[in-house]
Amino acid sequence: MEKIQCSVAIQVLPQVDDSQVIGIVDKVIAYIKSLSLTMTVGPFETTVEGDFDTLMDMVKECQHICISAGAPHVLSYVKIHYSPENGIWSINQKTAKHNEQQDSLLLEIIRWKRQISCTATHQK
Repeated sequence: MEKIQCSVAIQVLPQVDDSQVIGIVDKVIAYIKSLSLTMTVGPFETTVEGDFDTLMDMVKECQHICISAGAPHVLSYVKIHYSPENGIWSINQKTAKHNEQQDSLLLEIIRWKRQISCTATHQK
């Protein structure tokens, strides 16, 4: 398996009316998805893994998308983890244990809701 050499977390904030922000951000996320790279969309930023040059080109294109969509200017917050020789930890390696805990919690909530529903049904 090839090592992941770079990870980028990007948050774009197109400087437009609030009613336009999500539409422009959605265009940026659609572009990132079109690259078919491993990625995770979060509430504040999108994290993407790949080779350094591809990800730097992606960061640049995200700016162009915002401007093309009507933003007169854009603020972007970018975090880069780059290690061409040793590689970096994958998104999954960094988050899997937390996602498993979250999944377990969601299952417990579902079970609890079912119990309440069954109890309510039997009391009628």
